[in-house]
Amino acid sequence: MSNDGRTGLQATGLRATLQSIKARDPAARSLAEVALLYPGVRALAFHRLAHAFWTSGFLFLGRFVSEIGRWLSGIEIHPGATIGQRLFIDHGTGVVIGETAIIGNDVTLYHGVTLGGIAPGSMPQGRRHPVVEDNVIIGAGAQVLGGITVGNGARVGANAVVVKDVPPGVTVVGIPAQVVAARTATKPDFLPYGSPCDDLPDPTQRALCGLLNEVEALRRRVAELEAGHADSEATARQWQGAGGRVAKRAEG
Repeated sequence: MSNDGRTGLQATGLRATLQSIKARDPAARSLAEVALLYPGVRALAFHRLAHAFWTSGFLFLGRFVSEIGRWLSGIEIHPGATIGQRLFIDHGTGVVIGETAIIGNDVTLYHGVTLGGIAPGSMPQGRRHPVVEDNVIIGAGAQVLGGITVGNGARVGANAVVVKDVPPGVTVVGIPAQVVAARTATKPDFLPYGSPCDDLPDPTQRALCGLLNEVEALRRRVAELEAGHADSEATARQWQGAGGRVAKRAEG
């Protein structure tokens, strides 16, 4: 994963970045449309300039340029954030990327995503924001909080809240986010909004369904045992009655 602020639109070339975005968005009709009309491209361009000012020591100017980018795109990227190559911010409104966040190459973020921070000093080396490694997809409304790492190729489902490290190549969903699947070669490489394409329920819901099924099975077993016990008592009473009649006949 690249941690160099010179990566992205400059190092890979604008055309390569636009082509990567077009490949990930079936609604894109041309490179010109992506370049001129996609807010994520505008936000990224302003961030490159703001980041250059920030790393050169012109902190106020860096923040000023980033504010202009936020007004024009609806995407807030702190000028201190480090962003790799070919980032695609789809739709974009409400995306927030914090100061110490590090984003790798070929990452896709949807609207409402927050790469947010926690209190200084609570994470090693004072890093307050996440590291998002290469080829990660983070779905709409997901909150990735703290100095954690989202591993290479991971998928974060829409509206998930991620507060712990995500292993490479898995899909996480829920609040708090939990692993629901490891990606395999049979699964698609690109999952829109980071959500699984097959029927994988929320892990909490899946656990509750399992418990309900187990309780229902136990209820059936208890009913069977109670029915067997009732039959045994009836049989015993029949034998007792037959024995009493035999005794009376013997006395007579």
